[in-house]
Amino acid sequence: MWPDIIKKAKEGGLNTIQTYVFWNAHEPLYGQFNFEGRYDLVKFIKLVQAHGMYVTLRIGPFIQAEWNHGGLPYWLREVANITFRTNNQPYMSHMERFTKMIVQKMNDEKLFAPQGGPIILAQIENEYNNVARAFQGGADYIQWAGNMAVGLNVGVPWVMCKQNNAPGPVINACNGRNCGDTFAGPNHPSKPALWTENWTAQYRVFGDPPSQRSAEDLAYSVARFFSKNGTLTNYYMYHGGTNFGRTGAAFVMTRYYDEAPLDEYGLQKEPKWGHLKDLHNALKLCRKGLLWGTPSVQKFDAGFEARLYEIPESKVCVAFLTNTNAKKDGVMNFRGVEYYLPRHSISILPDCKTVVFNSQQVNSQHNARTFDVAKAAKENNQWQMYTEQIPTSRDANVSAKGPLELLNMTKDTTDYLWYTTSFKLDDDDLPMRHDIRPVLQVSNLGHAMHAFVNGKYIGSGHGTKIEKSFVFQKPMDLKAGVNQIAILGLTVGLPDSGAYLEHRLSGVHTVVIQGLNAGTLDLSQNLWRHQVGLAGENLGIFDEQRANAVKWEEAQSDTAVTWYKRYFDAPSGNDPVAVDMNSMGKGQVWINGESIGRFWVSYLSPLGKASQSIYHVPRSFLKPKNNLMVVFEEHGGKPKDIVILTVKRDNICTFVSAQHPAQIGTWSREDSQIRSVVGDAKPEARLKCGEKKVIRSIVFASFGNPDGMCGNFTVGSCHTQQAKSVVEKACLGKESCALPVSAEAYGADAGCPGTTSTLAVQAKCARKSKKD
Repeated sequence: MWPDIIKKAKEGGLNTIQTYVFWNAHEPLYGQFNFEGRYDLVKFIKLVQAHGMYVTLRIGPFIQAEWNHGGLPYWLREVANITFRTNNQPYMSHMERFTKMIVQKMNDEKLFAPQGGPIILAQIENEYNNVARAFQGGADYIQWAGNMAVGLNVGVPWVMCKQNNAPGPVINACNGRNCGDTFAGPNHPSKPALWTENWTAQYRVFGDPPSQRSAEDLAYSVARFFSKNGTLTNYYMYHGGTNFGRTGAAFVMTRYYDEAPLDEYGLQKEPKWGHLKDLHNALKLCRKGLLWGTPSVQKFDAGFEARLYEIPESKVCVAFLTNTNAKKDGVMNFRGVEYYLPRHSISILPDCKTVVFNSQQVNSQHNARTFDVAKAAKENNQWQMYTEQIPTSRDANVSAKGPLELLNMTKDTTDYLWYTTSFKLDDDDLPMRHDIRPVLQVSNLGHAMHAFVNGKYIGSGHGTKIEKSFVFQKPMDLKAGVNQIAILGLTVGLPDSGAYLEHRLSGVHTVVIQGLNAGTLDLSQNLWRHQVGLAGENLGIFDEQRANAVKWEEAQSDTAVTWYKRYFDAPSGNDPVAVDMNSMGKGQVWINGESIGRFWVSYLSPLGKASQSIYHVPRSFLKPKNNLMVVFEEHGGKPKDIVILTVKRDNICTFVSAQHPAQIGTWSREDSQIRSVVGDAKPEARLKCGEKKVIRSIVFASFGNPDGMCGNFTVGSCHTQQAKSVVEKACLGKESCALPVSAEAYGADAGCPGTTSTLAVQAKCARKSKKD
């Protein structure tokens, strides 16, 4: 997917791609390195270079990133006397070794800028201010880390984001949503103002409601940063993507930053992608003033200001007219001309006269994402199942007095650890009343568990991202004689942030049974046996070559700890593919042996819906026919209702008024002056379909005072009936079209009371037919 994503990033006006370096991916076992396939860091950087773009390399090697263990390999926890990220010799020794290895790899391939390569900036450590107070040796460690990095002589600057006291020449940088107003600035006059993470929305964890950030607010933040002498802003994320496999950190969803300008599937999310593209082009028209001009500030009414960059001898003048008021529109008289500024907006004037961009006035098109059932994948919807054997106290292989800590047992090789024990009851121990049942009570350090009593599933429990520990309590049926308890304990990723990661614990803590005639029975110090991982997982039955290592039978619904499989044909066309898991509970999915990540649709957000129910299946994972899908379901679901989908952004819209600036492409810079490349620079509405698609229908068109959002427009009191026919004539059957924004073009009444002189259109794109 990367060539297309990088291409779209460059088309969107970016000139740099930023990437972390994932230590636990590249050195999963000590001394055993992996730079192959999707972990080929050199190939990725050269791919960016081939697209004519730069790279910022965030080596870390602690990265956080909502990535499993913050990028630190699990084996590092087992190094004697280690404490992560402080003045601790074992940690610093391993960190330095890995950092030097990555730098040497870059040097060998001549990838740093002085060697002609694309890497222009490198990062050591990450957001250390968040944990600095926890460590007595924190200041010494940061000084050491900075000196170590600078001493590698890579020829490009080093950065520490969220590190106010970045030492020596290391640049302190800002992370957040509004660094133009929240960043105190560089800690030395010789350092530039860098924004390493401008959050395009918010990463989400299971149980979270949707998170959004408008294109207008994002554009304002970037314009604000550059208006205040900012040097670099990096979108985090510009493309979010997918946490495949077990790569997401504790409770982090499989979908990552889907609200980015390029969504999880690599599709352009409009208007965010297009509005930022217009902003980037506007900033490029200002580059001479921004790079060499003298800055100044003019204050106007409360919340209104002009920030200028001027080179008088060259007649270069750049202005950012800003309205910081969150709820108040206004007019600014700047150099004898009145400029309308919507609330919370910035207008960019590359010549201090002409508005080429306003952050609140969106010229770019909008779109809405749809998911369509793939007909080919619907056929032969036949599922088979294999149910994990619930282990007894005789089956598991590691015994101890009391349940053992989960992470130390699994060592991040699996999410799962079985705990089993047995106990004996007499008839007199059981409740005498029929309305009383014994209750199993488990205190669990996190993250989740499923409980079985005498082979029967009795329920599940889980913590949250904020409070990972929880107490599980469920009634159960016991019998006279020997009873078996089996608990499937599990993690949903390892923690990625905070101090003392190496001391984090998980799994079953105490187990008691309440409601017996004999009183409370504490099993916490019983003999417990443990089994790491699942049988199907250890056998690799998600891979076609090993799927027949177990006996499959006809599938049934709502069975716990069960594997399901079916074959399906890939959907036709090139649209991205997804799988709808709404009918299932919690588990993991594999396609042709590739894990597409964890699903957890049974964990509802406060809005009563699953945080994520649709999961990305990259086309590169698919074959034309007979794709193997394997699902491991932890506590029950209906596999026959799993649906393969195709993903589109074929519903496109525009919403432009006569008060908007002209399209950014209208303007060019000649001899430091801004010129219109057309005779009359007026606002224009544009629609464009994706590759090999055309505008098939006009769903809505209105000029006057329409209202609503893409997919939900309504006409206003000044609507004109001619609008739809005019738009259809201009757009139907075409890949793209441009529409005037004027009353006369649509036979509208320019004097209609309440008119906003706005054009709103919704169109539907579809693949080209032969007649097209």
